[in-house]
Amino acid sequence: MSRLNTPIRNSLAFKVIVSTLLLSLAVGWLIGSVLNSKLSTGIKEVNLNSAFLEARSTIYSVQYQILIAQGRSGTDMTTVVKKIISGVTNLTAEKSSREVVLLRDPANMIRKYNYEMTSNLVDPTSVPQGLRERVQKGNDLNWANATLKYAGATSVPALVVGREIDLPNAGRYEMYLLFSLVDQNATLALIKSSLLLAGFALLLLILLVTWLVLRQVVRPVRDAASIASKFTRGDFSQRMEVTSKDEIATLGNAFNEMADSFEKQIARLENLSRVQQRFVSDVSHELRTPLTTLRMASGIIHTARFDFDPSVARSAELLVAQLDRFEQLLEDLLEVSRFDAEAAVLESLDFDIVKLIERSVADLATVAQEKVTSIVIFSSDHSIAIQADIRRVERIIRNLLNNALDHAEEKPIEITIVSNESDVAVGVRDYGIGLDSNSLTRVFDRFWRADPSRARTRGGSGLGLSIALEDTRLHNGELEAWGSPNKGTHFVLTLPRRAGGSIQARLINLEPKDFKG
Repeated sequence: MSRLNTPIRNSLAFKVIVSTLLLSLAVGWLIGSVLNSKLSTGIKEVNLNSAFLEARSTIYSVQYQILIAQGRSGTDMTTVVKKIISGVTNLTAEKSSREVVLLRDPANMIRKYNYEMTSNLVDPTSVPQGLRERVQKGNDLNWANATLKYAGATSVPALVVGREIDLPNAGRYEMYLLFSLVDQNATLALIKSSLLLAGFALLLLILLVTWLVLRQVVRPVRDAASIASKFTRGDFSQRMEVTSKDEIATLGNAFNEMADSFEKQIARLENLSRVQQRFVSDVSHELRTPLTTLRMASGIIHTARFDFDPSVARSAELLVAQLDRFEQLLEDLLEVSRFDAEAAVLESLDFDIVKLIERSVADLATVAQEKVTSIVIFSSDHSIAIQADIRRVERIIRNLLNNALDHAEEKPIEITIVSNESDVAVGVRDYGIGLDSNSLTRVFDRFWRADPSRARTRGGSGLGLSIALEDTRLHNGELEAWGSPNKGTHFVLTLPRRAGGSIQARLINLEPKDFKG
């Protein structure tokens, strides 16, 4: 599911459309709510005002007709009241827009005649008790929302308006007009559905417009991204198609100009790199012939040094040492040129890395004695088999050991070897002069030395750690460095145990356990 969602999450068009949808929904809901509220309030106010006008006119008319009928007998008055109530009701049953309820005031003590009645079998309890209490206390019209109940359990929403009236020889009665709100609620429902439909149509139109605009904007961006991806793969012949003169066209022209500039610069740099690589390779090869001659001559001189004056004998020894260093420098330069040309390849085979490290330590035992230091190996297993380029792994180990010997300051060097099913890690720890934070960022730079002023009787080419890092990356591994002034350094090499694999875990902490910051 996450794989399917990734292209959607990475799509600018999808994000813009979703954002537009959400914002449009929010704005549409807000505007629709306000419009619906305003229209509903307006319609209800109009109905209320209309109901008040009708109620006032009707009640005054009823009061007038009853006054005219004053003096008739109780039976005749009952007939008159029924006729008046029937005339006030304009329709019948639940479809009526106006019903009438006539109730005796509880404070009315005249019980000779009872004129309580309702139109169309309306249940008297349709009048809310709270409204009756307000009507009984005042002489003006009062109103309330209620449910208009008919015989047979039929009910509809209604607006009730009423006030008290005087009946001759019968005392005070409460007269209520109940106006059905069925039509009003139907109108409000129609308005609400119309607003929803209009909002939905408007939302679709906004999304359509957004999509059309996005097509015009996003397509050039996608084309630019596709061309940029081809640039990263080395294809610099692609260009954006420009067919207009708007801002997108300006972007396309600028992109094409940038691509032309990049193509020229990269071509120039590639040519310069090829020239530099050819120069380093040619010089390294051309120097081998005179170097071989010098080595043969220095060998003869070195053999006969005991017959020379002491100063001349010392010069012979220095000559041989510097020729060894010069030869190592040529080898390093050739290897660097292979890395730069991306011509370095792995020749993987199975071997025991513990035995390899022990052999490297044994080969450097004489140097360790000269440095008055010792090398101690701590391994989690006696034998750890890996599949890698043994020549390059041995070169990494030797470069790390040589670096540790150069800076150990006559203090011991510790080698830690840890492995699991997929990875192997080697830590080389010395307790010498160490490195500060600025030096750590440059420790793998070519020809860089932490302290150029230090005497170097056995100085290297300055390429050892740089080549070690390149060899490590060639194995899909990691080579990291830690250091602290006067606390020594710690280099951690992590390699996959199978050729072509990748490391899964850091088996050795970069910061040593013995360090207390």
